[in-house]
Amino acid sequence: MADVTEALEKQKKQREPLFSKKNRKLISDPLNDSNPITVQVLGICSALAITVKLYPALVMSISVLFVLAAGNVIISLMRNLIPNRIRIIVQLVVVAALVILVDQVLKAFAYDVSKELSVFVGLIITNCIIMGRFEAFALGNGPWKSFMDAIGNGLGYGAILMIVAFFRELLGSGTLFGIQIIPDSWYLANGGVYSNNGMMLLPPMALITVGIIIWVQRTRNTKLIEEN
Repeated sequence: MADVTEALEKQKKQREPLFSKKNRKLISDPLNDSNPITVQVLGICSALAITVKLYPALVMSISVLFVLAAGNVIISLMRNLIPNRIRIIVQLVVVAALVILVDQVLKAFAYDVSKELSVFVGLIITNCIIMGRFEAFALGNGPWKSFMDAIGNGLGYGAILMIVAFFRELLGSGTLFGIQIIPDSWYLANGGVYSNNGMMLLPPMALITVGIIIWVQRTRNTKLIEEN
């Protein structure tokens, strides 16, 4: 009877559509209810350090998305072959190899951004989001689900970085992606009434901006408010 039950469960899993409701939730949940930064409070360091401008934040978001997606799939494919005692070492080797690949591509095709991101590209290796998804999801699920989970968490991480960078660059420099948005005529030096807020360029303002996003998110979604 046990063999028959296992066979039926395998058939059900095989029949599950690629974009079933359950699989779609793997992408949608990290964008709201289980966002890696605002809910799980992971990956905060990069959110503070590289969000002064939108372009570096975008490059970092894409880099983390690639490393997480590729890493999740690789770990998922190897999950039955990895001895439990050395699983962390294997995960570090996989993520390190992917980060080296990303770093070399940036140096070859976007050297200025690579210099601006500096050590933070290498620190992707220790990003809690990536190691967390390897441990919590990829080791226990198939490649497709692991890929969907990685895409969801990568997008959730990138969305917060882009929001924080949007406000920091706009209010701190008056630009977006290096393009001037606030007209010169608005500035005090030209007879206007506006002046860039230099504090927005400092790391503490990134933390405050993330805090405001968390406050807005929890105000809109009461499920995230912790009960005493």
